[in-house]
Amino acid sequence: MVLTPSSMLPLGTKAPDFSLPDTVSGQTYNLQQLKSDIATVVMFICNHCPYVQYIIEEVANVANEYKNKNIHFIAISANDIQDHPDDSPDNMQKFAKQHHFTFPYLYDESQKIAKAYHAECTPDFYVFDKNLHCVYRGRFDASSPGKNVPVDGKDLREVLNNVLTNKPISDEQYPSMGCNIKWKSR
Repeated sequence: MVLTPSSMLPLGTKAPDFSLPDTVSGQTYNLQQLKSDIATVVMFICNHCPYVQYIIEEVANVANEYKNKNIHFIAISANDIQDHPDDSPDNMQKFAKQHHFTFPYLYDESQKIAKAYHAECTPDFYVFDKNLHCVYRGRFDASSPGKNVPVDGKDLREVLNNVLTNKPISDEQYPSMGCNIKWKSR
């Protein structure tokens, strides 16, 4: 595990399209099918990362809460499963069920989508407005393993609440910190 920060995709960037398999339903989805007319959260996560494991219960709670407000969440894992079999699609499905995901958990086997989003770590969060322009990228909240900070999703919640109430979103955004994405060496 190498502690890695978000790359901080430029605000205003259009969300790259994708077509990826959902490890839970077995369906293949593209961004147009999954996006919301209000806001869409794209997050890069994986099963084995301790930073993801530390916040995943609250991530699932936040996703469920905002689903009722028509904000859609999409999780994507892009890790190399040859070197990290814990992140295989079968294990992704188990992880999603264990944590009661109400959103798709997509597998980016080629890693092209992670690269298109400039994803660097897990977890890594992006919020796109109704036009799929990036309005937020960075951390879930200030918590992390070993810190005495509650896992509450404060940073992400603030952005989503501002989107819902048409309030401005601060440009002061903090990178997520977590495990580096496990890129294929071949």
